[in-house]
Amino acid sequence: MTTAALDRLLRGAVDVIPEGALEARLDLAAREGRPLRVKLGADPSAPDLHLGHGVVLAKLRDFQDLGHQVVFLIGDFTARIGDPSGRSETRKPLSPEEVRRNAETYSDQVFRILDRARTEVRFNSEWMDSLAADAFVRLCGQYTVARLLERDDFSNRFRQGHPIGLHELLYPLVQGYDSVALRADVELGGTDQRFNLLVGREIQKAYGVPPQVVLTLPLLEGTDGVQKMSKSLGNFVGIAETPDEIFGKIMSISDELMLRWYDVLEPDRASDLRRALSESRIHPRDAKADLAERQTARFHGAEAGVHARRRFDERFVRRELPAEMVRVLESAMAVPRELSLPALLTENGLTRSNTEARRLIGQGAVRIDGKVVTSERYPTDAATVGADGRISFLIEVGKRRACRVRFAGSTGT
Repeated sequence: MTTAALDRLLRGAVDVIPEGALEARLDLAAREGRPLRVKLGADPSAPDLHLGHGVVLAKLRDFQDLGHQVVFLIGDFTARIGDPSGRSETRKPLSPEEVRRNAETYSDQVFRILDRARTEVRFNSEWMDSLAADAFVRLCGQYTVARLLERDDFSNRFRQGHPIGLHELLYPLVQGYDSVALRADVELGGTDQRFNLLVGREIQKAYGVPPQVVLTLPLLEGTDGVQKMSKSLGNFVGIAETPDEIFGKIMSISDELMLRWYDVLEPDRASDLRRALSESRIHPRDAKADLAERQTARFHGAEAGVHARRRFDERFVRRELPAEMVRVLESAMAVPRELSLPALLTENGLTRSNTEARRLIGQGAVRIDGKVVTSERYPTDAATVGADGRISFLIEVGKRRACRVRFAGSTGT
């Protein structure tokens, strides 16, 4: 294994446990003339994967590009337990039907990043559904309750008097047994999975399997800039979303969060980007658009990334929309100081009723000149005055309804 190849695998990693173990395992695999088996498990707790999953998937692709075998494990059995990692309360287990529906979407999504030819897709129900009771008791005997309660999630809940289900204590044991069944050489995960991954090493040892190398990757904060990206929190960018949705969501994040996303999503570019920003060689908005374009291209192709950027600029930079979407409403009346948005939307066919208009405004689905409006009253002195002296503004409702309102004259009294 060359230094450059090892550097590629370690780039962006937070932990490699034990230290130096990855290089040793790579050397061993080379001497044995075989690829490493590199495992990633994902419970189908929601139907969509997001950019946070993409961080680990991209590292898996690094392993594949260097000739190794990736095992993408869909935790259809463990999803019925519910991963307690990072939880302050018991996670609601999913029904088998919910798991099945969500799992159907996973394999297609991962191949937006992974090489299908070097990916083995497995389900842990393959071995867990048929594990006999005595074998399950043996598995439970490989770890103590005291050690399980050492993990922060459990110790915090225990200290605060919050309930801990017995089934939750079994989760890391089952995840570890997956590594036994798959004979994983390396297992990847976010930093929140560190405890589970280390338990996997212990379970492998107990079953006479060489313990896996643990490689953790940083967690990606969600679009809110506070909590980790999560579908359940609504702060996610889904890898199966449309190019416009991916691009637009990334453009909505703060400049500070953009820098942290560069650190996690594009570590090769992060330091140069920070330097360019500090020297004013690039505007933060352009840096964010570059990030949005590249991330869109990862999942939809380079052309889709370019087109998403162009469409975003048309709508929010140049205040344009495709011509077929926009009706221009001309008014010769003097401009009032304030407009009733519910009435304006309904009278011009953008909503069916004032009630619907109020609901959409409350949901943040109405924008004027690219900015979300939260009030039902719109002060016209906030509108743009064109070169011809006329006041105009672009109203958008959702993604497919828009019109430009243009008044003659100056603001009325």
